[in-house]
Amino acid sequence: MEWIAAYLLLGAIAGFLGGMFGIGGGTVLVPVLLMLFEAQHFPAEHAMHLALGSAMAVILFTSIASMRKHHQHGAVNWQVVLHITPGILLGTTIGSLVAASISPYYLTLFFALFMCFAAIQILLDVQPHAARQLPGSAGMTLMGTVTGWISTLVSVGGGTLTVPFLLWCNVPIRHAIGTASAIGFPIAVGGTIGYITTGLHTTNLPAPNLGYVYLPAMLGCAVISVITAPLGAKIAHRTNVAMLRKLFAVMLIGLAGKLLWKVL
Repeated sequence: MEWIAAYLLLGAIAGFLGGMFGIGGGTVLVPVLLMLFEAQHFPAEHAMHLALGSAMAVILFTSIASMRKHHQHGAVNWQVVLHITPGILLGTTIGSLVAASISPYYLTLFFALFMCFAAIQILLDVQPHAARQLPGSAGMTLMGTVTGWISTLVSVGGGTLTVPFLLWCNVPIRHAIGTASAIGFPIAVGGTIGYITTGLHTTNLPAPNLGYVYLPAMLGCAVISVITAPLGAKIAHRTNVAMLRKLFAVMLIGLAGKLLWKVL
């Protein structure tokens, strides 16, 4: 029961942060799930893949809740979501195949470095100036492919990549965050299917599981996160969350540092 309680608490925190900041709860889910899986003595060669796959499956639920709340505020540009989705699905397919072929060492290293990148982006308040308009179908497909590929490798909803891109393309910040939350859904669909498929024939995985998705962790985190994700999104539309974002970035650096210390 203590593990179920831990999954519920983790899901509540990750859902809330994902909804508030639009950067995907995976940045919190993955490192903490990895710690929990290691504490339960899951096979070391599969722990990171299980953390990534389970986190991606949770994002499947949190993205729906967050997307719905942002849509109610009129902050989702559905034309952008429609045009970027084909590239997203292609990218998540590539990402899941790459993740399955990478050793846990390099996968953990890449994830930790990505967390550092996301944290620095927040701390420095990097917001590109609007320098152009949204690209055509080819450009959106290319951006979607890159976003889906990287997002699957680190199990995030893609906001870290899509929000700056949308700001650069003259999309207002509120709509950039809302649209990024909606783009997180096709990322989660493609990524979850990828982690399930690539892990189906892997032996020595803890049961019950669907490939690299450990079902107790996925269900425990998802049940509560669908409640807290819209709460986070609601606060994002009513509150100045700049200081909270910086505190969140410091926490990310701490988690990334712990992972880097472990692998290096």
